[in-house]
Amino acid sequence: MRVCLMIEGQEGVTWDQWRALAQAAEAHGFEALFRSDHYESLEGVPGRGSLDAWSTINALAAITTTLRLGTLVSPATFRHPSILARSVVTADHVSNGRVELGLGAGWHEGEHRAYGFPFDTPRDRFDRLAEQLEIVHRSWTEGPFDFHGRFYDLEHADPLPKPVQQPHPTLIAGGRAKRRGAALAARWADEYNTVGATAEECRELRERVAAACAEIGRDPIPLSLMTGFALAGDHAARLGRDPSPGWLTGTPGEIAEQLQELEAAGVERVMLQHLLHDDLDAVELIGREVIPEVR
Repeated sequence: MRVCLMIEGQEGVTWDQWRALAQAAEAHGFEALFRSDHYESLEGVPGRGSLDAWSTINALAAITTTLRLGTLVSPATFRHPSILARSVVTADHVSNGRVELGLGAGWHEGEHRAYGFPFDTPRDRFDRLAEQLEIVHRSWTEGPFDFHGRFYDLEHADPLPKPVQQPHPTLIAGGRAKRRGAALAARWADEYNTVGATAEECRELRERVAAACAEIGRDPIPLSLMTGFALAGDHAARLGRDPSPGWLTGTPGEIAEQLQELEAAGVERVMLQHLLHDDLDAVELIGREVIPEVR
């Protein structure tokens, strides 16, 4: 089991906090640091802001050496796919091949309205996502190409330079593995991610994604899980909320056991949603007492 840290950047995380989190995650054995890609607080707390996701990742890439970096997830509505593909490639070069892109349809209507991003019907947002996945993937892997879709038109696009990573940075899609989403991930993604699922739910999701891959003659892509955690003691008390179903809870040993159960269900890595982004002690504790037990 590979363990990553995931931070909700829209909840007022400062640059100094980002730097400290990245350094702690790298020092304590986390495989990667992921961040959300939102423009306003999802908890509705006044005064909380968000540094831009890909600008932050590019900056962190320059001050880390082994930690992988990525988004969970970048909404397709926020950026033109050519700009997004180039932002990821820039971070890939700065980091010498340590970035990943999670790409989703976008769901939070309030921030779309506030900042002028298109917020179409669910079907149209999914259609836009499908076009972005293809354009981003082809931008990283092909020479000159054309694309003509409902939302984007590219003529003789030849994005250079290509990524450092070969064949390209990890491209993550996700959801609940409904038929169209699973098929889209099977076609373009390198990993399927779900949120807050139990071990049994993960087992079922993995089977559906594997079936979608088999339909196009592809080996199954890895399954990952993003979920919250509550360490027994001060960390759980400071969260100020009851854990949601699917969270990892308890002592470090109990959380390690839950991770092993997820691994048995087919989950290959977990992104731990760290809601107390100023708590570096929890990062150290996970790195010292949990990661060595499941690595």
